[in-house]
Amino acid sequence: MKLLHTADWHLGQAFFDYSRKDEHALFLAWLCKQITLHEVDLLLIAGDIFDTPNPSADSQTTYYSFLRKVTTENPNLQIIAIAGNHDSAARLEAPNPLLEAMNVTVRGVIRRTADGEIDFKHLIIPLDKGGCCLALPYLRQGDYPISDTYASGVQKMYKELYECVEDKSAPVIALGHMQASGSEISDDDHSERYISGGLESISPEAFSVGIAYTALGHLHRAQRVSGRENVRYSGAPLPMSFAEKNNKQGVTLVTITDKVDKIERLLFDAPVKLISLPQKPQLLAAVLSEIMNLPDGDINHLSPFLEVKVLISEPEPSLRVQVERALDGKSVRLARLRSEMEHTQSEQRVVSYEELQKINPLDMATDIFKRKYGGDDLPPTIKNMLQRVINEVER
Repeated sequence: MKLLHTADWHLGQAFFDYSRKDEHALFLAWLCKQITLHEVDLLLIAGDIFDTPNPSADSQTTYYSFLRKVTTENPNLQIIAIAGNHDSAARLEAPNPLLEAMNVTVRGVIRRTADGEIDFKHLIIPLDKGGCCLALPYLRQGDYPISDTYASGVQKMYKELYECVEDKSAPVIALGHMQASGSEISDDDHSERYISGGLESISPEAFSVGIAYTALGHLHRAQRVSGRENVRYSGAPLPMSFAEKNNKQGVTLVTITDKVDKIERLLFDAPVKLISLPQKPQLLAAVLSEIMNLPDGDINHLSPFLEVKVLISEPEPSLRVQVERALDGKSVRLARLRSEMEHTQSEQRVVSYEELQKINPLDMATDIFKRKYGGDDLPPTIKNMLQRVINEVER
């Protein structure tokens, strides 16, 4: 049996307001060719198919068109997908009556039996080539057996699910969407941390040694977990942030008989490159000089995304205008302009209690957010929520 492990497509993602529809279309066309070329029997999609729980009609058309195309061109292909923390579990499962006719199985919702027990059998999917798949979607509070912590609950869930497998002599595959302890998160990247509040990591011990291969989603960097060759993240097919620009995108091809015989990476050359200039923030004059070395040409839907990092000693109202003027005629798309204030030890001072009382809490939160996330402004939803809390406190 040959299986292809992929995850974290994030269809519908806007990269700093730029659509990634064309990039996703190129990836899915490439994926379809790899499935045919390598005569894949089983495609596993380990969650975060969409970027939001309420994907656009365009994103859904991209997804379902791919399923129709790949199953038509590969009539013996079986597909099993699970919901991730970005997906709507119920929305993803809704077309199941139609998808099952194409040999596509989706699991998002944890069902309960009439007596309120977890329906483990619903999560065990028979494989056409023999064996079964433990298709466990992203677990929310209340989805797993009663436990002291989220991590212990998920671990208990996998243990009880594996115990329900009747024939353990045939290959057992596990599918999950989580952060496993011992795995690596991209530096300075908070796009991967929005799961379980970022507080819980699942031990690889959750996956029985009897499981032939565990296909995980959520982390965007391809990797094996804590040295276990058969517990892996496939990684995202496109870099989701500038922190991921050096990741090697692709999917994981696994060959299994009674056990894993071979694991190999199929690399996808992401069509749009991400450029950070300079590597570390520099003064504006130096940055403008580096911009002059960028390639000239027209901008199109596959032009690189550019992040510009500038070191400033005081507010510079015309900063964006100067950078955009320097970029005129360059074949890149400005996605983010990061300005970092130059600080010295002499600038540090003690703030008095009276001064502290005059500081707007929202301004303080915004400043902390910018320092932590490289100059990004506080998201409007969080800003509005904080303002409501401040208003309540001040009443």
